[in-house]
Amino acid sequence: MIAVAIDGPAGAGKSSIARAVAKKKGYIYVDTGALYRTIGLYCIRKGISYNDAESVLSEIKVELKYENGEQAMYLLGENVTSLIRTEEVSMAASAVSAVPAVRAFLLETQRDLARKNNVIMDGRDIATVVLPDAKVKIFLTASPECRAKRRVTQLAEKGIIEDYNKVLEEVNTRDYNDSHRAVAPLKPSEESVVIDTTEDSFEDSVEKILAVIEEKTGE
Repeated sequence: MIAVAIDGPAGAGKSSIARAVAKKKGYIYVDTGALYRTIGLYCIRKGISYNDAESVLSEIKVELKYENGEQAMYLLGENVTSLIRTEEVSMAASAVSAVPAVRAFLLETQRDLARKNNVIMDGRDIATVVLPDAKVKIFLTASPECRAKRRVTQLAEKGIIEDYNKVLEEVNTRDYNDSHRAVAPLKPSEESVVIDTTEDSFEDSVEKILAVIEEKTGE
């Protein structure tokens, strides 16, 4: 099986780009951030501190399913795919992902998918922790300003209006939190190919990743 690990900061376009690449390659796309978002959503609903996420893991059943070729997230049997994309849940995901027990709780789920399928998996520590033996490792990034602008546009397309400066502040805060956490901090692995998409179109970004996969796998 071939595993493609794509890491990078929030808003770098990992999910949309990786999804497009997976479709072109016929691989399964795995958005690992959705797993953390689902746990973050549960913490919000329970009204508990994100630092206490470990205390509710025994209550949680998180399932990652594929419906009509798209990833769907289930929390205790409820499809929460559309509920985990708010800024509040995004920040919650960043916070709970810093809890070692949460990362351990989700680790086997992610690795099992890669054992059974050709996958493109994106997140913050896929190449360094989750799939350290992945054949292809990519670190996808873009400037904070570019990522904030893309996020505002993405939310607007969903009918959610957010202030650019507020989103930029949240991007910078999440960057700092993700890169400075004690467990599995955000950073490129030594083997990762770094791709900066600040000046690239979506199509250009997809083609760059496809080229790296072809070079590394011969496919």
